[in-house]
Amino acid sequence: MFRIMLVEDDARLASLVSEYLAAYEFTVDVVVRGDLALARFQASLPELVILDLTLPGLDGMVVCRQIRQHSSVPILILTAREDMFDEVSGLEQGADDYINKPIQPRVLLARLRALLRRGERATAAEAPGTNTLAIGALRIARADRAVFWRDAEVAMNGAEFKLFLILAEAAGKVLSRNDILVKMRGIEFDGLDRSIDNCISRLRRKFGEGGAERIKTVWGEGYLFSPSAWE
Repeated sequence: MFRIMLVEDDARLASLVSEYLAAYEFTVDVVVRGDLALARFQASLPELVILDLTLPGLDGMVVCRQIRQHSSVPILILTAREDMFDEVSGLEQGADDYINKPIQPRVLLARLRALLRRGERATAAEAPGTNTLAIGALRIARADRAVFWRDAEVAMNGAEFKLFLILAEAAGKVLSRNDILVKMRGIEFDGLDRSIDNCISRLRRKFGEGGAERIKTVWGEGYLFSPSAWE
C-alpha cells in the first residue's frame, strides 16, 4: 500500500482520483488548499505527491518548492495550465513529472508507478555499503566526487571534497585536526598548520547560515559533523 498526498481543490476530481487509485492499493490523502500542504506533508510523510498548480491559499509552484526543500519525495504536477513556461518552471522547482488535465486514469497510474520505481532505485543506491552516502537531505556520491544538498549540487574542489567526506563518514564523532590530517595527507598535526581550519571555513560558507551548526567546532577537541543538522 502506497501513501499518496493529492493537493487538489476540485472536489470531484479529487474524489475520482482517490477512488481509482484505491483499487490499485494506493491510500490517498487529499489536501484542498496550498497553504495547508506542507504541514500535512510533514505530518503524513507520503511516498508521492500529486500537486495542482492553481490552488487557494498558496500557488502550487510555491508548494512544490517548499516540499522539495524538505524532501526528495517524487512530485507529479497535475494541472489545467497549458503554458510551456509553467511546465518548465514546475520541473525547475523540483517536480519529477508534469501532466496536463484532463488525464486518462490509466496514464496517471502508469506515471505514478514509474515515479515510485525510480524512487525505489534511488533508495537502493543510497543504501549502506554503496558509493552514495546519505544523511538527511545531504547526498554524497563518492564515485562522482559530488555533493548534493537538498537536490542542488554543491561545488567543491578536490581538497574540500576529501575533507567533507572524511567528516561525513565520521558523522556524530569528534575528529581532531590530527585525525583529519592523517586521513587526508598521512601526516600528523604540528600545532601550526591552519589549512584544515581554512578549508572547514570554506565548507561552512557553502551551506549558508547553518554551516557552523552542521560542521561544529568542539573547542579543545576538533570538529563534529552533526547528523541531525542535515534534515
